[in-house]
Amino acid sequence: MDQVIYDTVILSDLHLGSETSRAREALAALKSMRFRRLILLGDIFCDLNFRRLRKEHWEFLSFIRKLSNPKRNVEVVWVEGNHDFGLVEVMSHLVGIRAYDEYLWHFEGERHLAIHGHQFDSFVLKDQFRLSSLGGLLFLFIQKLDSKKKRFARFLDRLNTRWLRLEEKVANGALAHAAARDVKRVFCGHTHEPATANRQGIHYYNTGCWTTERPTYITVCEQGIKIHEYVDGVSYCFANEERREPTPAVAHAASDAPADMGYEGAYC
Repeated sequence: MDQVIYDTVILSDLHLGSETSRAREALAALKSMRFRRLILLGDIFCDLNFRRLRKEHWEFLSFIRKLSNPKRNVEVVWVEGNHDFGLVEVMSHLVGIRAYDEYLWHFEGERHLAIHGHQFDSFVLKDQFRLSSLGGLLFLFIQKLDSKKKRFARFLDRLNTRWLRLEEKVANGALAHAAARDVKRVFCGHTHEPATANRQGIHYYNTGCWTTERPTYITVCEQGIKIHEYVDGVSYCFANEERREPTPAVAHAASDAPADMGYEGAYC
């Protein structure tokens, strides 16, 4: 069977420089696919401190730089996230790609929009350079003290998302923003939780992240938009909220309101 050539692959929240970053797995996943466009949907870095970058982090950046070579015929797009502030010129120099606040493209006659999602998070917008920065440093310290598999740090990350009701805030904000931009499909990161929702014909997708034990990404192609989970070197599409053992999942329709968000998957 011929390998699928995706129109677009989207991944976000890699947090290079953090103890929980799954850069090695992200690199392996990208190398296993063929695609025309790659969107790095924000928070690719943890912060401005490049001394925290490990060997696998630099290897990921090196691959992105090679991928952005015009001879490869792959469009590489970086959409700035809240952890990426101040890195626009550095990123352009390191990997040779342009940074965007949000990125719009057309596929199959529909307008698609990629935006990190922190723009719809009132806590980050209000305290971006104060509380959120201090919280980030504290979280890095916790990661240092945590066990090898970083289970406690990842539990705190999920707890933070739910406590702040991030997914609902980001989904509602993204859907409203997409409606104002006359966009049919909008993609976000930021929450670290993969999800889908729709409202009045506008579809919202969240990529999830690459800091958990079961990282996720999104593909766009003629067969549809899928959320994939990358576990032990194998990609799975999924639909179940529990995300127990990775098995191919049957697609289901997204709900009519962001409050009833779920996962959407199918055989790939």
